[in-house]
Amino acid sequence: MSLPHAILGFLNQKPMTGYDLKQYFDYSVAHFWPADQAQIYRTLDKLAADSLVESEIEFQEVRPNRKVHSITEAGRAELAHWLAKPQQLPIHREPFLVQLFFAEQQTNEAIISQMEQQLDDHHERQRVYDAIPLPPLDDASASRQHKLARLTVELGLRSERMYIDWLEASIEVLRGLKE
Repeated sequence: MSLPHAILGFLNQKPMTGYDLKQYFDYSVAHFWPADQAQIYRTLDKLAADSLVESEIEFQEVRPNRKVHSITEAGRAELAHWLAKPQQLPIHREPFLVQLFFAEQQTNEAIISQMEQQLDDHHERQRVYDAIPLPPLDDASASRQHKLARLTVELGLRSERMYIDWLEASIEVLRGLKE
């Protein structure tokens, strides 16, 4: 996935300011595709230069004026093209696994300490996923969009459960290893 396509996807739902886009990222896709405010604004500028979005100044009396971005027909066509295109598997990088691979010189307790920190971090991320306010998949009243979003959260939850299980099993293996 690319940041431009995520922005086009949000703008396809409704026109938004850069600030609005950041809020939508943080409360929806940040668990698998985070973006900071500066990245969003740079990408909006590029999308505008490519005629995929257009902007309009919304004048306000009490607050500063707002720059509202909308997707163009060319932007919708690009989004549709991207949505239909198969995606390659992402490159998976795990710094902790590189540390573990070369950790022979460390004591078991030092490695277990790092694993316990990883375990705490994965439990925290699991709590974040659990707190995402989406209806369960079996909720018949949930919209199609909510169910699609829920599927992404489900993968996050299952991934965290897998990491937690692996870390717990690995800690037990390390407790039985001779140094």
